[in-house]
Amino acid sequence: MPSIVERLPSGARVLVVRLRSLGDCVLTTPALHLLHAHRPDLEIGVVVEGRFAQIFEGNPAVAAILPPSRKTALGYGAKLAVNFHGGSRSALLTALSLARWRAGFGHYRRQWVYNLCIPRAQEILGEERTVHTAEHLASAMFYLGVPRAEIPRAQLFADQHAPLRPCVVIHPLASAEAKAWPASRFLAIARWLRDERGLQPVVIGGPGEDLSAFAEFDQLAGAPLNDVKRLMSGASLFVGNDSGPAHMAAAFGVPVVALYGSSDPVIWAPWRTRGEAVSAPEGLPTVSVDRVRGAVQRLLGDPR
Repeated sequence: MPSIVERLPSGARVLVVRLRSLGDCVLTTPALHLLHAHRPDLEIGVVVEGRFAQIFEGNPAVAAILPPSRKTALGYGAKLAVNFHGGSRSALLTALSLARWRAGFGHYRRQWVYNLCIPRAQEILGEERTVHTAEHLASAMFYLGVPRAEIPRAQLFADQHAPLRPCVVIHPLASAEAKAWPASRFLAIARWLRDERGLQPVVIGGPGEDLSAFAEFDQLAGAPLNDVKRLMSGASLFVGNDSGPAHMAAAFGVPVVALYGSSDPVIWAPWRTRGEAVSAPEGLPTVSVDRVRGAVQRLLGDPR
């Protein structure tokens, strides 16, 4: 029997419900690329919260960036809806799409919404191991009928040229305190990069986040994601906590040093870029400046 993807008529619309968060949005782009590469005639619309919509801007795989509203879901006219979020709101939007095929992973609640139940990624990939988030999302496309292929790097597109002088992007904040390395140690790394390595640190933070400890450095605080993409596209290195900006850096092929507390770096490591995962399940305050400095040196090709 033909797969679901093969059964979609030419020019059919596919609704992908993503919503949040920043890193998840970035790691959705390999799955979108796989579908678009196999069926470039399909019109893929991504339902996403406004604060993350710029992640998908400029992406040739995305025909429409849509707000998460009932009117949007009802009006898009999708033949296939794929829920990549799994919460109650995304389930409702998937149901309201009235798509002929509505797909969601088997572990989602409200299974009544879906007439396509996507198995575990391990079952689809034929490998019983911990899978990366990018693999998990891409496996859904394989299940729906996209031919198995190498899962590409995440794809972000900057709307303007990168800065002329490469910089080191430092992201010292995180969505939760337990995911943040102490700011004083990031400050020590930034000063070392500037004073001993001759590199230009740029410290980034989201809206309302306090970067006052880094006043001596250039900053990009509370800026639109398009500005962050532009900065990342010209960076020579990223150093930061396990958070969305690390995945943004990886999407541009920037070498990444990322710090992990309780989260598993196998699942959340920056995808398809040179990287160093500094993992401390016992808590990030146990990570020394020397340990992070060593990770930076290895990425810079300097074993000192």
